[in-house]
Amino acid sequence: MPGFSAKYSQMVMPDHINIVGTLFGGQMIAWVDLAAAKVAFRFLKGADIDGAVTRAIDKVEFKEPVYLGDWVNFTATVISSGSTSFRIEVEAHAEGRHMDPRLACVATVVMVAVKKDPDGNYIKTTHGKTC
Repeated sequence: MPGFSAKYSQMVMPDHINIVGTLFGGQMIAWVDLAAAKVAFRFLKGADIDGAVTRAIDKVEFKEPVYLGDWVNFTATVISSGSTSFRIEVEAHAEGRHMDPRLACVATVVMVAVKKDPDGNYIKTTHGKTC
């Protein structure tokens, strides 16, 4: 994990719960995207770019349910890079007061480096980074 990894955590609150009493899948995906954004920020530090945007979420697999009051701890790692894009693997582990930590979700996110052009539009650009 040396190099380009980041950790991120969220607590599951009442407004995150679906009709069956578990974490709403869309909320988990939003948190996965934030975890990916955090590692993208670290990976691209020092590059001549303005930021990165999510290009695709290639795969999401929900492994275990997550409940109200659980902490969800994310680890995001850059696993490959191209000239403008890079792939991030995100693992989410749920941690409850009465349960051992468990792998709740895994996802692969593709991010693209962007830069503002003279017209003020963001366009994909070469980031110059490798992993």
